[in-house]
Amino acid sequence: MAPRTPEAPATHPGRFTPEQVAALTAPLDRAKVKQRSQGNSNRMLSYLEGWQVIAEANRIFGFDGWQRETISEKCVAERERKIGYPPTKPTDKPQKDGWGVTYVCRVRITVGHAMGAVVIREGTGSGHGIDVDLGLAHESAIKEAETDAMKRALMTFGNPFGLALYDKEQREVMSTDELPADLLQANAIQAAKRSGLTGKGVEALRQALAPEGSIGWANVPRHYLVKIVEEGVQPEYVTKYNAIGAEPAPEPEEEPATWSQPVADRAAMAEMAKGAA
Repeated sequence: MAPRTPEAPATHPGRFTPEQVAALTAPLDRAKVKQRSQGNSNRMLSYLEGWQVIAEANRIFGFDGWQRETISEKCVAERERKIGYPPTKPTDKPQKDGWGVTYVCRVRITVGHAMGAVVIREGTGSGHGIDVDLGLAHESAIKEAETDAMKRALMTFGNPFGLALYDKEQREVMSTDELPADLLQANAIQAAKRSGLTGKGVEALRQALAPEGSIGWANVPRHYLVKIVEEGVQPEYVTKYNAIGAEPAPEPEEEPATWSQPVADRAAMAEMAKGAA
């Protein structure tokens, strides 16, 4: 019976690659988390900024690998209000007449392309706008609602989009120094590639940082890995190690013939020695 030929894996644009899965399941970088007080209480709320979430989507899915669509938005409140706090002393600024506006919004996130498998997630968010100008209050509220809805939709994809923040203990929120060794190594390789290093350039960098003769990134000192993850690789080093990686491997030097060679070779050497004599 002829051996079964293994089927080639399907490569649909919307199916996550191993690198994407690793990025989506990695802990959330603590340096990207912001905090603000919630309402009038002393409770602090952890969150990711909107631009940070978009940057992560571009990094993981690709600039052309995902889409955002606002599928509904509605103004649910609009009322006149005072802006500012009541003055308590003569030097305090007086309150102003203004507007308070609230919107709710629903956003759809599509990862992948129409010609292949896609993953679709939706999220609902709200936004509030306060301004002396009614139009500006509406603008602020709509923008905030769209950003909030987008973040809630992307959050379902994993930790880099804030999923880890829904755990009260934040066990999947770590600084670069706290990352397990295997994740730190994987993140360093990704950061090196994002900086512009080719595959061979990455290996040339590893050889420069690791002890001579060692194999694999496990032998690269941890402080180098942390620096690559946090700062990337500087352009001059990208050029240097890409050039080293592009150089052809040196030709192995011809070893002198020895008596450890096969018998036929030894016989030929003996004949050559007689002729020389």
